[in-house]
Amino acid sequence: MAPYAGVVTEKSVRRTYCSWHDAGWRSLLVQCFTHAQEAAELPLPGVADLHLVLCTGGDADMRTRSGGRANRRRWVPGRLELMIPGHATVRSYRAASALRTVQVHIPRATVERTAAELGGHETDFEALSAVLGAGDPLVEHLVRALPAAGADADDLYAEAAGAFLVTHLLTRGREHRDHRSSRAPGHEHAAVRQAVTVMRERLAEPLTLADVAAEVRLSVYHFIRVFREATGETPHRFLTRLRIEEARRLLSRTGLTVGEIAERCGFAGPGSLSTAFLAHVGVRPSAYRKS
Repeated sequence: MAPYAGVVTEKSVRRTYCSWHDAGWRSLLVQCFTHAQEAAELPLPGVADLHLVLCTGGDADMRTRSGGRANRRRWVPGRLELMIPGHATVRSYRAASALRTVQVHIPRATVERTAAELGGHETDFEALSAVLGAGDPLVEHLVRALPAAGADADDLYAEAAGAFLVTHLLTRGREHRDHRSSRAPGHEHAAVRQAVTVMRERLAEPLTLADVAAEVRLSVYHFIRVFREATGETPHRFLTRLRIEEARRLLSRTGLTVGEIAERCGFAGPGSLSTAFLAHVGVRPSAYRKS
């Protein structure tokens, strides 16, 4: 594993911390970056290790292409992403202010060793990436803390932190896989998984049941049935819950107005968000933010 410098240029990104150089670590690479406010067609080569990215500053509309597929996500502080090993991507974005990230690379050997200790199941990195994209306070807290810890901690600390992160992530991925496989086997399992990915990636759009069903090549009736069997919820309720979860995150971690949050979470307006938020959380968005 070597510092991820393939796209580190003064034009696109400036590295402000590197645990290899600043802390002498060799078992875990932690880097802090300040990114340009705008980038077009920025290629990121696939890497073999497990690569975590945490946005710690800025607000950007991020577009990512990988393997012919494209998605669009909002990057704000707290946004977590797991880069799927071996998958090259091309990114473009425009930020309201300079983006800042903390990026952690865990060696593939650590991942494989931990996976063997947990039972030897093959790691589904795509599913794990989807799970982590919904948020993980423990991972976020640890990733935020690692650059500061490097000032006083030796490589043994770094090795232990990497092992803990991998154990936590693989355990979450295994629990998610077991839950899905027990409910939705075969091609229907794949359709539900794809539908959840579509919902997460197009959260701000006015998605309809017909839109999502068409994406997974099922009739609306069949899609509702297999989705409910797989998740225990209707597609509409599941999508609403995703939107409310994102609204809660934005309310607690950003200064966006309720109207701006409603727009980014796929609600028709602040009134629509407020009504749904009250039904799911028990308080209005404004009260939730104050608390």
